[in-house]
Amino acid sequence: MNKNLSAPLVLKRNNIMTFEQIFAATTAWAILTVICYHHITWQKIRECYGMWFTKEYWTDYNTVEFVSWLAKAIIIIPGLIFGIQLWWLYFLTLATSITLIWASNKKFLPTLVGFNTMWAWLSCMVLAQHLVK
Repeated sequence: MNKNLSAPLVLKRNNIMTFEQIFAATTAWAILTVICYHHITWQKIRECYGMWFTKEYWTDYNTVEFVSWLAKAIIIIPGLIFGIQLWWLYFLTLATSITLIWASNKKFLPTLVGFNTMWAWLSCMVLAQHLVK
C-alpha cells in the first residue's frame, strides 16, 4: 500500500511565521491597502464589495470564481503562515481551476485563464507527489 495514502491529511509542517513576521506583513498590507483604496475612493470600494450582497452578482461564473478563490485561500494561507500543507484540498483547487478557466473565458479575462491553467498544473503536481509512487 502507498504509505502516503495512509498519512495524515495534514502532511507537512514547514516554516512557521513568527509573530514579528506576521505583524510586519499585516502592517505593510494594511498600509498599502489603505493607500490603494484611498486612491480608488472608499465609496467605489464599498460599492464593489456591496456587489456580493446583490442577487444579480451571483451568476454561474461569479459563483465559480468565488468558490475557486476561496479554495485557493484555504490552501495558501495555512501554507504560507503556518507551514501546513493540506494536500488533499488540491483536488478541490484542480476542479475549481478548470471551472474558473471556463468562467474567466465568459468574462474574457486572459490573466485569469492563464493563472488558473497554471494552478491546475500546480494542483496536479502536488497530487502526484502524494498519490503516485
